[in-house]
Amino acid sequence: MTIKTAMILAAGLGTRMRPITETVPKPLVEVAGKPLIAYSLEALNRLGVDRVVVNVHYLAPMLIDWLAAWPGPEICVVDETAALLDSGGGIVNALPNLGTDPFLVLNADTFWVEEPGARSDNLSLMTDRFDPESMDMLLMTARLDQATGHTGAGDFIYEADGRLARYKGAGDPVIYAGAIILHPRVFDGITEPKFNLNRCFDAAASAGRLFGAPMRGHWLTVGTPEAIGEAEAARSAYFSEQAPGAGGLGQ
Repeated sequence: MTIKTAMILAAGLGTRMRPITETVPKPLVEVAGKPLIAYSLEALNRLGVDRVVVNVHYLAPMLIDWLAAWPGPEICVVDETAALLDSGGGIVNALPNLGTDPFLVLNADTFWVEEPGARSDNLSLMTDRFDPESMDMLLMTARLDQATGHTGAGDFIYEADGRLARYKGAGDPVIYAGAIILHPRVFDGITEPKFNLNRCFDAAASAGRLFGAPMRGHWLTVGTPEAIGEAEAARSAYFSEQAPGAGGLGQ
């Protein structure tokens, strides 16, 4: 299906990224010469979305000014400076700007490099896969060997029909890779202003409406100053392992 609206979750404090984030909001921390949030915006530009919603909190004026200069689709800023609402509450707070149709949600502090030579990028594959009749949420997933910067055993396992279930120590774990297509009905009945999106993952999984979309390429999460160099090295190594001269999408 066609997705024309997206949200980037950018309101985190970035405490593990200190001392860098003492003066720079985490979405503007640079990896390979580019702010983290720019990777998400470029992916949305390739998809052709019309409207991007970004929530802000820490050092909000700096991020707002940077977003104002970004070329591309309309960017709507949702101010969370009064109080952080966590991942789920932040999306619900922004729903008036997102509409009633399914939309994308991306994390501002993770990104991926596309598989060189691929005919379609990952977000296009997700929009082709999403079926609002059978799905409430479609999560991009990465295998552990496709990821740099991730700590932990994994988040989900695939069931035979592409549905996701929580990883509990058995099966081949995959990581939630920071991109979702969701139908806003997943928030029906939630009245708390602050809650984590994991609550919706579990509800959708229980209803058999949580599905996965395996990522192509390499996924990177940058949580500490040391992780910047690790991400840059992994990104370079990934491209060097591909066909000579292949640049790919999402560099």
